[in-house]
Amino acid sequence: MSFQGSKQCAAKAETAGLESSAGLSLNGLFELTKPRLSMLSVLTAGLGYLAHHPLNKEVWTFWSLMLGTSLAAGGAGALNQWLERREDARMPRTAGRPLPSRQIEPETALGFGLGLCAAGLLILWLGTNNWATGLTFATLVTYLALYTPMKKITCYATEVGAIAGALPPLIGWVAAAGEPTAFGWILFGILFAWQLPHFMAIAWMYREDYRRGGFVMSSHLKDGGKKTAGKSMTYAIILTLFAMAPFFLSLEQPSPGTIYLLSATALSLYILTASAKFLWSKPCRQKTFLCHNHLPAISLVGACGRQVLVEFYPPPDKTYEPRDEQNSPKSLRPHKDFRFHNSDLVLGRLLKNRP
Repeated sequence: MSFQGSKQCAAKAETAGLESSAGLSLNGLFELTKPRLSMLSVLTAGLGYLAHHPLNKEVWTFWSLMLGTSLAAGGAGALNQWLERREDARMPRTAGRPLPSRQIEPETALGFGLGLCAAGLLILWLGTNNWATGLTFATLVTYLALYTPMKKITCYATEVGAIAGALPPLIGWVAAAGEPTAFGWILFGILFAWQLPHFMAIAWMYREDYRRGGFVMSSHLKDGGKKTAGKSMTYAIILTLFAMAPFFLSLEQPSPGTIYLLSATALSLYILTASAKFLWSKPCRQKTFLCHNHLPAISLVGACGRQVLVEFYPPPDKTYEPRDEQNSPKSLRPHKDFRFHNSDLVLGRLLKNRP
């Protein structure tokens, strides 16, 4: 009886161990995709799609974009961790990731990452268009074949990584528009410039970690603190210019309007102030927090706000539609102050129809 009882206890313990191991493996696979970073890519791709006017109402296209970018972004995260598994093991900040902590075998991570990337590209190719698929492939190549190995060679790898990180809103835009346009590139510029103040703060806060991992960062240079903070301020200014561009430039899209201008101004002052503090004093974690909140706020105002205003309060003459100004009658040409006319019209209707 005692022997049988021991066997039963051993069997139960073995089963529990296997269940625990399976749970850890599933959690490890999930963490391998860098879920927070991947979610940001999916969010910005979706907002890039929604920012286009007229809104592309093809449900299949939108959800193919969402699923395809989710899989591709998760695969990129998995392959990045596979490539940097030895470096991650040397840094306390990343030592708990699935590969250094041995939750996942390297071969499993490689196959998982390649499978996700392939599935994502296939879905984008079937459900969106060649531009969206091609730009997603370019993002993977830039992130994995350029940015990842360059991190050990030059501090300018950060800018290369920011290019890969800034492509998702352009991918969403071309999925809706069919091709890149000036407005899509402005969305790319906003996300490109937004990433760098955030990355500069991280490069300074974790500079010793990066040194242990063998990565070359601007914070490792002579006067690294000043140079890192100077870069942060420079890109915060560039971000402000990109954020203001949709309102002041003449584009083949409706103007975002006064609501966007006021929101972009407030948020830009917010990140400029944080960057100035970073430049004039020692950086702190608050700087990273401020950068994290800037992008979702300005993206939601820019994309959702534009669609709501244009859909429910369209200007009656629809002068925002692209026209051939050389051959069109003067009366049909877009008014030079259209953006203010559109904003005043919207605000006037809102005030008139308020409860």
